[in-house]
Amino acid sequence: MTASPGMIPEAEGPARDRDEGRAAVGRPVIRHNDYSPLTPPPLGQWVPSLPVSVVIPAYGGQHRLDLALAALAAQTYPAGLMEVIVVDDGSEPPLRLPEIRPADTRLVPAGPGGWGIAHALNTGVRQATGEVVQRLDSDMVVCREHIEALMRWHHLTDYVVTIGGKVFLEEPERTAEQVYAAVRDDGLDGLFDMTGAVPSSTDETIRRLDGLRTSKNPYHVCTGPTVSFRRELFERVGGLDPAVVRGEDTEFAYRMAMTGAVFVPDAQARAVHLGLPAQRRDTGTAVRVVAPYLAHRIPLRRDLRKENGRRWLVPYVEVVLDAAGHDEPQVREAVAAALGGSLPDVRVTLAGPWDRLAPGRRRVLDDPDFELRLIQEQFRHDDGVLLASAPVPDPAPVPFRYTGPVDVPLHRRSLEVMIRMLNETRAGLLVVEFPDGRRARLERTDAVNRARLLAAPGEALDQVIERTHGVRRAPAAKFWPAASSRSRAPEPSSAGANEPEPEPRAAGGGRATSVPKPRLASEKLVRRLRTALRGR
Repeated sequence: MTASPGMIPEAEGPARDRDEGRAAVGRPVIRHNDYSPLTPPPLGQWVPSLPVSVVIPAYGGQHRLDLALAALAAQTYPAGLMEVIVVDDGSEPPLRLPEIRPADTRLVPAGPGGWGIAHALNTGVRQATGEVVQRLDSDMVVCREHIEALMRWHHLTDYVVTIGGKVFLEEPERTAEQVYAAVRDDGLDGLFDMTGAVPSSTDETIRRLDGLRTSKNPYHVCTGPTVSFRRELFERVGGLDPAVVRGEDTEFAYRMAMTGAVFVPDAQARAVHLGLPAQRRDTGTAVRVVAPYLAHRIPLRRDLRKENGRRWLVPYVEVVLDAAGHDEPQVREAVAAALGGSLPDVRVTLAGPWDRLAPGRRRVLDDPDFELRLIQEQFRHDDGVLLASAPVPDPAPVPFRYTGPVDVPLHRRSLEVMIRMLNETRAGLLVVEFPDGRRARLERTDAVNRARLLAAPGEALDQVIERTHGVRRAPAAKFWPAASSRSRAPEPSSAGANEPEPEPRAAGGGRATSVPKPRLASEKLVRRLRTALRGR
């Protein structure tokens, strides 16, 4: 993906090379989010080796921070493998480090030019040295095995995101000394009155979905206060988006999901969140403030994209069409069909040799690249169309990518029906078979990226997708409905066909209805231009 402005740049070649090297030696194959193949060691009965950086964004709340650091000072995870970075996000008065804290703890100011949790976390991770990053709120008092419980999963594989448990309590009158002694002696339950604890809103979801093993979108419950991930994964997705001031944790988790990550909640990583959640204080406002951020950045939240005619920051589907060798009316027809379908948030990538279209004097009417230049000028100013020499290897955070022939324009509901099939079957790839032997593909981004993580050198990604998500194959007639029973034998539309009303062919042989007819408009335009030139 391309990192958004203000985000940490995507990992460059060396990180991806390391990733491919790990795939060669083998990772455990996890289907969907069923992490059952992973068997974590019992707490206290294994030897950790991975260094972890606990990053704590903080704004005010010195007393709560003191309690949080006191609990971290009593962890079972080896002190020599744990550093703690507290990021002061502009507190007044400035925060200070208390006397009771982990040995390797430092306090740093948030970087200039921004504010908020995402900005502070990005600052902390930039200064972190651990292979794993543990994000923790500054008002969290964790149990003594909290870090150990989450870290044991990272020792099993490197594409998991682990989520700690939490309950909410009004802040009691406790000292850092009391917290340290209670956590050290495994007495978290005795430290607080748990009868008044408010469970996290995600607890029931985690239980209902068998610890997220059966979850279709497990990133939904990754809501921030205690979550850990590999630093390389953080860098690959570009860090947190500082423009998202509420819901930044969910948006970040979504982008991690698009890389193929697996989400593992661990109930033994218990914690008490001091203070009740904002949703309980003002549910309506808390929901409203998050909605626009997630609507623009998480296309899978279809409930947030109901208005017709809207443009969204991250499209739902990328349609890839190879424009080389096709004339401009034919490409216009295909693009119009893609953008004019029942799904409103589609982006088209037109692949072609655009870099060979050099400026400068040329013969305009008999230019050997006449059609390419017309296509380029037709779409260079259209923000729904991207001209590229080739599609980017990874379309994330766009969740779906369709690649098909230009001369078989999409029916109005083709993409919608294809995606429905993938969602209903939870498959990662749909292969559409045309009668003439050609194929189109609808890929789920997270499935393709999971396959990239797991594929051995030379192994076909489709074979890996079959194991991790499943592959569906279907005839094109399922997605291009015939307009009448008198349809001819299936064939793609041909360029330059001399028909009175050019329409895209249905893959099943009939006419695809409700698709614009740009070719006819193009012919009228040419006639008007010829008339104008004759009059000069």
